Amino acid sequence: MTTHIRFLGMAGYEIVSPTHRILIDPFLTGNPSAPMSHEDVEKPDVILVTHAAYDHLGDAPAIAKRTGAPVVCGGDVKAVLLEHGIPHTQIQPTVWGIVVEVGGVIVRPVESHHWSQTQLQNGQYVSGVPMGFIIEPEPGMRIYHCGDTAIFGDMKLIRQLYQPTIGLMGCANGQELLRRAQFPGKLLTGEMSPREAGLASEFLGLKLAIASHYLNLQDETELREVTEFIAAVHEFDTSGTRKAISMEPGEVLELHSDQFV
Repeated sequence: MTTHIRFLGMAGYEIVSPTHRILIDPFLTGNPSAPMSHEDVEKPDVILVTHAAYDHLGDAPAIAKRTGAPVVCGGDVKAVLLEHGIPHTQIQPTVWGIVVEVGGVIVRPVESHHWSQTQLQNGQYVSGVPMGFIIEPEPGMRIYHCGDTAIFGDMKLIRQLYQPTIGLMGCANGQELLRRAQFPGKLLTGEMSPREAGLASEFLGLKLAIASHYLNLQDETELREVTEFIAAVHEFDTSGTRKAISMEPGEVLELHSDQFV
């Protein structure tokens, strides 16, 4: 069997297996490297949103409203979806440890060391619990999307219990988004530095570590961070077989189940 992973830029992915189409963190509008608009996204079986940050929640409300696709998310993201007119029957809220099956896809939320907060249209701020997700698009292929997270030791527990084979590992910052931000000071790393993301790949026991959370490998800083991540994956690899790659926005990676036996 074959599964295709399309990188949408930042932390957005479309995963198409022989039986399911899964959309994760579809940030397209306002994404300078987006390979498509949200109107062009085919109806997924399920949309997963790791947390409420605009570069992760992205176009999930618009895609859910247009296609009727169900959404798995935290409580704060549910509040945003409801105010966009998504019926509550289309939303499956969850949190770490509450495994759900939606659209025929089994979704396992796992711990994330981050925050999740957004502002509703009435000015109220809502907060929720950020998540990573593990999904199995075909037997033996278990994909871990880290959302946004710092490195933490219990990634070893995720390895022990759930054995992810592929990791979408945040290791960089989208520089164009940082240039738009109005903050004092300067962000020096993403939620994980490149070396931390490389070590996290070892904690998780991944067979394939895919760089994530960037916009454009033509940007010198983003290219450096991704290059450092790939080097760190190999540095910390005690298996001697772990692979590490990066993808250009819009690129589609073809994976075969027998690669992960």
